[in-house]
Amino acid sequence: MVLYSKQPQPINFSHALHLNPDKVDGIEGDTEAERCEFCHEFRDDGTFAGIPKLSKCTECHDDPESPMGDSPEEVKFLKTYVAAEAEVPWLSYYKQPVCVYFSHIAHVKMGKEKCKTCHGDHGHLAQLPPYQENRLTGYSINIWGKRISGYKKHPWDRMKMDDCAECHKKMGHEENNACFVCHK
Repeated sequence: MVLYSKQPQPINFSHALHLNPDKVDGIEGDTEAERCEFCHEFRDDGTFAGIPKLSKCTECHDDPESPMGDSPEEVKFLKTYVAAEAEVPWLSYYKQPVCVYFSHIAHVKMGKEKCKTCHGDHGHLAQLPPYQENRLTGYSINIWGKRISGYKKHPWDRMKMDDCAECHKKMGHEENNACFVCHK
C-alpha cells in the first residue's frame, strides 16, 4: 500500500495481560467491560478520555525500578516513560479529524453498545495491531471507511460515515444521520 506506511507503537502493549484478573492486580471491575473502562474511562463531563494518560498507568506502575512482571516491554515503559514522567506517544487508531465529533457516551452508556462492536476485540490481543498511517493526512487507515471494493470483514476494519449511517438505519435511528450531528 503506497498511501499508507506502517508505524511502530512506542511499546508493545498487551491488553490480554492487563485484562486477566489472574495475572494483574489493581485493575478494578467484575466484567471485561468494567476492566476496560478502568483505564479507558469517561471524564466527569461524559466525554471519553480514550487512551489513558501516564497518571492512570502509574496507579499500578508507580516505581520505575520495580517491574510488576518480567516483560522487556514493561521495563522499557518504566525506564523511558515512568522514570522520566513523560507521556507515552501512543498512535491512536481511531483519532477523528478535528471537524468530527463522536459521542462515546451516547453509544456506550445510553445505547448500551459494547466497545468491541466498533473497535474489535482488543481485550484479547497480546500485542497491538499494526498502525498504518496515511502519508497525506497523518490519520490511521482505521477511520477511512470500507475498502474500495465495498467489502470489509469487521466493522472495526475501517469506520467511516457510511458505516455510522448504515448502523443508525439498521437500529432505527435515522434522524441521527444528518451531517451536522457529527460534523462540527
